[in-house]
Amino acid sequence: MHQLTTPREGQALLKAVASVRDAALLAEVVELRAKNKQLEQALVSRPVIDQARGMVMVLAPCSSERAWDLLVEVSQHCNVKLRDVAAALVATTKGQELPEAIRREWRRALRRLHTLERR
Repeated sequence: MHQLTTPREGQALLKAVASVRDAALLAEVVELRAKNKQLEQALVSRPVIDQARGMVMVLAPCSSERAWDLLVEVSQHCNVKLRDVAAALVATTKGQELPEAIRREWRRALRRLHTLERR
């Protein structure tokens, strides 16, 4: 095993260990901040997603799980964030029209749903 021969080598090693710990701590802080931001955004968007889910359950009609699946399906096919699809759907209650891409995908998703129910 290698022994340190000078105090200077010992100090260099301690600094290296400290910098590795600092780097690991910094990486953890960055990761936690990103997760915190995602959670904050989820808390803000959750009510509108739940409202849209309820609308789909009434309009389709379908279960809560199937309503969720439909929202996700439309979101993925339109390449639009789920919260934005939900907000667009909820906005229709205030007289706004669905964007064309979302309207088209809703029609397709509802046709698929009704086709599956008939089987």
